Amino acid sequence: MKGLLLSGGRGTRLRPITYTSAKQLVPVANTPILFYGIADMVAAGITEIGVIVGETADEIVAAVGDGSAFGARVTYLHQPEPLGLAHCVVVARDFLGDDEFVMYLGDNMLQQGLGEFLAAGDAAAADGAGRPAAAILLSEVDDPQRFGVARLDADGRVVELVEKPEHPPSNLALVGVYRFAPVVHDAVAAIAPSARGELEITDAIDWLIERGHRVHAEVLDGWWLDTGKKDPLLEANRRVLDTLVARVDGSVDGDSILDGAVVVEEGAEVVASELRGPVVVGRGARIVESVVGPYVAVGEGCRIASSEVDHSVLLEGTQLLGVLRLTDSLVGRNTVVRRVADRVAGTRLMVGDDCEVELD
Repeated sequence: MKGLLLSGGRGTRLRPITYTSAKQLVPVANTPILFYGIADMVAAGITEIGVIVGETADEIVAAVGDGSAFGARVTYLHQPEPLGLAHCVVVARDFLGDDEFVMYLGDNMLQQGLGEFLAAGDAAAADGAGRPAAAILLSEVDDPQRFGVARLDADGRVVELVEKPEHPPSNLALVGVYRFAPVVHDAVAAIAPSARGELEITDAIDWLIERGHRVHAEVLDGWWLDTGKKDPLLEANRRVLDTLVARVDGSVDGDSILDGAVVVEEGAEVVASELRGPVVVGRGARIVESVVGPYVAVGEGCRIASSEVDHSVLLEGTQLLGVLRLTDSLVGRNTVVRRVADRVAGTRLMVGDDCEVELD
């Protein structure tokens, strides 16, 4: 089985961060989002992975390399324009060959491992009805109008998929994890672009259903977050940080307090500060006379002085200088945030790379 990891989107919902960086490389708990998907595939035994790339291809290639660091072999597949998920299958046709494959959105974060989804599909294939042409992962949501939604029959088989329906047939949304047999190539070749000019994977799956092919559905066990916006990304950061195990490889002086699950990476320094876990402090970061946490990921080389920050992601090289309280924020690489007056507190920011912000 092969893996197809989609990393070609423009990330417009995470601007200004994504003006200068690929959205799939924005870190959650100091690890790029894309790396979680690769690791999930490898853990499930999928080591031959095609990565769909677009405008940010050079950055993705530089970060992931040949895949050997993950125990995988990565092939890069260029999609000139983001023309839909089914178009990604078209782009990957030669790479995929006649193999079964898993398609995974590169900005997804899942609590459930991919191996569980594959095992459920194998079990469905062993029930006497034959191997499904496709398997989809679903999650119950409160606002199904925002998603592709599945309608199931009494036996739990998929009978229809509807993209962003005004009147949803269920509250079961497509998560963005799919398993396909080679027949899906016939489907993507047969469908036409939708009204928004894209080849929709929902249309391809409906094509399979209409021709009598079996489509299996599995409902997600655990949480799922699409990290394409700031607040879901911060929520993903919170959930991953909740799994931290305390570790100190850097320097923490005797005037500092570490409370709860705090990770201080090698080369980081904490001076006269209080870290309220869960918190992760990246290599080379320096925190002085500050209160950090809970739920903060401090990137490599950050500097925090005389500041307070919680529930935030600080990318590499961020500086917080005299900030009374920063909360629910995403701050880009090498950006400086400083306070120049005494009356600012409880600030929320979403700032791109290489900026300078003065709070007055």
